[in-house]
Amino acid sequence: MLPLDVVIMAAGKGTRMKSKTPKVLHTLGGRALLGHVMQAAVSLTARKIVLITGHEAELVQKGAAQMFEQEFKVSAPDTERSAPPILEFALQMPQLGTGHAIQQALPHLSDDGLTLVLSGDVPLTQVKTLQGLIASSLQTIKQGSDTEFDQKVDKAALTLLTLNTPNPFGYGRVLRDTKQQDKVLGIVEEKDATPDQKCITEVYTGVLVAPTVHLRSWVNSLDNKNAQGEYYLTDVVKKAVEAGIPIKTLSIHDAIEVMGVNSPAQLAELERALQLFTAKSLMEQGVRIKDPSRIDVRGELLCSEDVQLDVNSVFLGRVSLGRGVHIGPNCVISNAVIEDGALIEAYSHIEGGSVQSPVIVGANARVGPFARLRPGAVLGAEVHIGNFVEIKNSTLADGAKANHLAYVGDAQLGERVNFGAGAITANYDGANKHKTVIEHDVHVGSNSVLVAPVTIGAGGTVGAGSTITKSTEANALSITRAKQLSVQNWIRPVKSSGK
Repeated sequence: MLPLDVVIMAAGKGTRMKSKTPKVLHTLGGRALLGHVMQAAVSLTARKIVLITGHEAELVQKGAAQMFEQEFKVSAPDTERSAPPILEFALQMPQLGTGHAIQQALPHLSDDGLTLVLSGDVPLTQVKTLQGLIASSLQTIKQGSDTEFDQKVDKAALTLLTLNTPNPFGYGRVLRDTKQQDKVLGIVEEKDATPDQKCITEVYTGVLVAPTVHLRSWVNSLDNKNAQGEYYLTDVVKKAVEAGIPIKTLSIHDAIEVMGVNSPAQLAELERALQLFTAKSLMEQGVRIKDPSRIDVRGELLCSEDVQLDVNSVFLGRVSLGRGVHIGPNCVISNAVIEDGALIEAYSHIEGGSVQSPVIVGANARVGPFARLRPGAVLGAEVHIGNFVEIKNSTLADGAKANHLAYVGDAQLGERVNFGAGAITANYDGANKHKTVIEHDVHVGSNSVLVAPVTIGAGGTVGAGSTITKSTEANALSITRAKQLSVQNWIRPVKSSGK
């Protein structure tokens, strides 16, 4: 019913992180803390995102702009308003409190809608929760009302996201009328609270939504007469009470949703919480996970039916697993499409170039253990890649095998090729890369070197230990070896006495 603008506060220094990296750019689940918050704003179909920066403003703005361009601008939700939100920046220098921060954002906001206030270091607030918060603000407007647009804005409520917690220390307490519990009177910060007020277990989380026209008036009239000498955003509640604007709350019980990151320990705690949430979500879809506490998804993991995930595997970027795929323990897989029935055995590493250029593992293929697939690797159906085999920028057609201790780089292997143990494609001449073509049904003997550019004809055989520098005909046996010499009754040298 009303346009939504989202303000994200990200001006803090984050001293306790003890890092040169700005706090909001530290990663959680493979994405910057700020990235999670921006994703929520995009999912809410925000019209505009205003990011308030301060400490290391240039780095934060650069990081946010890159995330916005790479992750969000090209993937705005499919709505009637298909255009992605606008990203703008506001600088808060010096930092004089949360209310002062919003003052810096006001020039970027229009009075015709709602403003949602989020924090860049609170990454796990669920979109459904925020949708509920916004819906609560709009409930005071009759659906289908034909009142003037400005009147609709005027009737929207200030809505606070609150948390019921047995450990409210550090949070602002929500003050309610003792006779009318649904009536909010204000918020008192920890340092300004009386002993009785500190016993209140309903706290303000730092998330609110308000009609922008009222928020502008309230924030511009704030003062800093408090224990910290700061301009508190929480004081807008008192302003709303005085103005007779409806105040509503949406209360949650899961502290993880509103937990901020102020230290490496808190970041690690949230990482485990996120991974457990992800694991539970996957299991609800039917994925079999050996131990939900030992999985790391640092990107997007898409699973079909009957997928099995063993312990300690890490998934990065975008990974798609087909029906019946089995991932063994201790694998690292990034940007890959693994098709139905494939088996990735223990300690294998699969590294796609990007989301747009993933490694492809064909149906019923087997990879590992201890195998490495690098960018540009494309495996057909029923391909076998064994222990200590490395594939880079190469295509292996259906049924090809490289089972032991081999390197295949910049190559094209045909159907049913058998690439022997210790064999390699010598693809680099010191300046340029060259391609090796191995046609179908070729057998490459152990410990052979194929010096690119070279083509091995279909059905051919390369004898073990050969160095092939010229292309071969189809069905030919190609072998290059020095003549074997055996010296009978050879006596090995022995150490001299006393040595």
